[in-house]
Amino acid sequence: MTPRPPHQPPEPHPPRTRATQHAPPRPTPLRADLGASLVVFLVALPLSLGIALASGAPLLAGLVAAVVGGVVAGLLGGSPLQVSGPAAGLTVVVADLVTRFGWGVTCLITAGAGVVQVLFGVARVARFAQAVPPAVVHGMLAGIGITIALAQLHVVLGATPAASPTANATALPGAVAGADLATVAVSAVVVLALLTWPRMPARVRAVPAPLVAVVVATLVALPLASVARVDLPGGLVDAIALPVLPTGGWAAVAGAVLTVALVASVESLLSAMAVDRMHGGSPTRADRELLGQGAANVVSGMAGGLPVTGVIVRSAANVRAGARTRAATVLHGVWIAVFAVALAGLVESVPLAALAALLVVVGLQLVKPADVRTARGHGDLPVYVVTVAGVLVTGLLTGVAAGFATAGLLVLVRVVRSRVRFHAGDDGPGTVAVEGTVSFLAVPRLQRVLAGVPAGSDVRVHVAAHYLDHAAREHLDTWSSRHRATGGAVEVRYAPAGPPRPAPAPARI
Repeated sequence: MTPRPPHQPPEPHPPRTRATQHAPPRPTPLRADLGASLVVFLVALPLSLGIALASGAPLLAGLVAAVVGGVVAGLLGGSPLQVSGPAAGLTVVVADLVTRFGWGVTCLITAGAGVVQVLFGVARVARFAQAVPPAVVHGMLAGIGITIALAQLHVVLGATPAASPTANATALPGAVAGADLATVAVSAVVVLALLTWPRMPARVRAVPAPLVAVVVATLVALPLASVARVDLPGGLVDAIALPVLPTGGWAAVAGAVLTVALVASVESLLSAMAVDRMHGGSPTRADRELLGQGAANVVSGMAGGLPVTGVIVRSAANVRAGARTRAATVLHGVWIAVFAVALAGLVESVPLAALAALLVVVGLQLVKPADVRTARGHGDLPVYVVTVAGVLVTGLLTGVAAGFATAGLLVLVRVVRSRVRFHAGDDGPGTVAVEGTVSFLAVPRLQRVLAGVPAGSDVRVHVAAHYLDHAAREHLDTWSSRHRATGGAVEVRYAPAGPPRPAPAPARI
């Protein structure tokens, strides 16, 4: 090896720019996760209470689910940065279960759904969730959001919500006429805070908007004795209760278990895929995510908590706050547990109207104009509209089934769709273009277009169909013979995608 000559100067260090001189050091993973966990804790606390309120469940059941979702799903799930807990997407389902079966049996259904999710993970069926049409999922979430907003609007006005969205919509004018002004004022503070907070400076927005809205509304409501407040019977430990076996109707219970498992699994996987797009880390291990969500639902149901899913609102807050590992998700669950055990008394000063107003905004945010534009751009707007209407009028499962049926019908229409066009030639022969799937269903259209070809004229027929069945082929041959009898010439050309092999050669008829 030749030594460096003594007179050769050493290689200079790269110059330090202003950006490198003033760039703050990147925090260690533990420090980043600790800060992110506190942010997610502040976001999850009011949302968990509000979702429990909207579900008709004990309020502490929302905190139990938040703790279990953070710790169990955080440790076992396949998406390290996804935050799990009670979700608005299951609010309508849980409210219906509580009404039909009672809270104890609903906890049993939650635990059973967790077992089904574990089986889903073991069977590696997560890939099939990607086959669900996005318009159905977005329509389902929009329907759920409208349902939540309609119900919680009655609480905002100081009234009691009805059991169905249609009943809530019908009773809304009466609720407005008899609104309690103090309750409405407290709710307005929450809505105003949530809408104006995104316009605040970045440093101010470091504090989550839901927490600010609820705290400010609580302070405003302190001198208002007529405003109803949260009532917590005991602490977090007292809220832990074993599920109750039903006295009958096991078929309905089994159907409810499957419903919760399917909705929770699809929502968790969709949220995980959205989180993957927000960070540059490793992608979600979908089957492991189902295992983690299933384990969390088993524990939550056995402990008296709400069903658990991956929640995009909390997960997005986690990523934006700089979380690096799954420790942030687990720590957020620990902070909720500490708060619920040591400071649960503070929750009892929160007005119910503040949580209801928070849920109205959250529910309306599930109706996204971007989803409507996407569905319209892909021709799936009927699927979206039918799903939303079905969820509102008939219920979640029926609405989703109607969305799937509409999606299937649109696929069928697109499969059998054909295009037949005639262009008259100026100086030469005219052209008939036949495209798409030409079956017996397309014969009336084919006949109508071919009838417009002038008698005795020369014409070229270009068949570029994906499928040409016997009825359409026979009609085309018959018309060609009749047109030849009028003195015109017909040349038929088949594209490679035309009739089954062997395709006939171009022929002069």
